[in-house]
Amino acid sequence: MDPAVAELFDDATGDIALGDLEGAAAKYRECVRREPEYFDAWHALGMVLMKSGHYPEAIEAGLKAVALRPNDQLAWSSLSIFYVRNNQIKEAEAAGGKARIISWGGKVQI
Repeated sequence: MDPAVAELFDDATGDIALGDLEGAAAKYRECVRREPEYFDAWHALGMVLMKSGHYPEAIEAGLKAVALRPNDQLAWSSLSIFYVRNNQIKEAEAAGGKARIISWGGKVQI
């Protein structure tokens, strides 16, 4: 990974600590623009968007994260939360079910 992208990711995380969610989102977006396969940046982007109330965008980022790591329990759990916040309960239950399958040692397919 490009060290500049890693530094940008760290800066975004610092923005969160300072309460600047919009600044963090912009930096995470730049991270994934530069490194489209950067799972941690997609996941972090989804979380900051959810905290900012941008639920549909959080879902998009969460879907990218689970596409990159389909057997990541945290990614599916987070996606489930994004769906709940957007009142998409059926989708939230499905994502939560995948997180549970993974927690039991299973694998999921997208």
